Amino acid sequence: MVELMIAVAVIGLLAAIAIPSFVRARTTSQASACINNLRQIDDASQEWALDNHKAAEASVMFTDIQSYLKNAIICPATGPGATFAVSYTLTTVSNKPACNVVPATHVLPPDPSQSGSPHVSPF
Repeated sequence: MVELMIAVAVIGLLAAIAIPSFVRARTTSQASACINNLRQIDDASQEWALDNHKAAEASVMFTDIQSYLKNAIICPATGPGATFAVSYTLTTVSNKPACNVVPATHVLPPDPSQSGSPHVSPF
C-alpha cells in the first residue's frame, strides 16, 4: 500500500511539473500561429492593393483578399467553428490587421522600413 502511495505521489509530482509547461507551450504556439496569420493577411491586402491599383487609405475586406490566402485563416485561440470575422479585423490597406481574440499579445511587429530611418537606395 505504501509503495502504491509513493508511485501515485511521484506521478502527481511529474504531472504538476508537466502541465504548466504544456499550457505555456500551447499558448506560445497559438501566438506564433496567429502572428503568422496576421502576416499573411497583411501581405494579401498589400498584394490586393497593388493588383487593383488601390491607395493606402482604401478599405479592404476579407472578401477582397480571400483569393490571395491559401486556406481559411482563423486565430487558433478561438477554437473550432470560428470565422475570419470573429478572429481578425481589417480596416484599410495601410493599417495592420488585428487579432480580436487576444489583441494584447497577438500583434504584428512594426515594419523595419517604418522605423524612422530613411531608406537609402544603392543606385
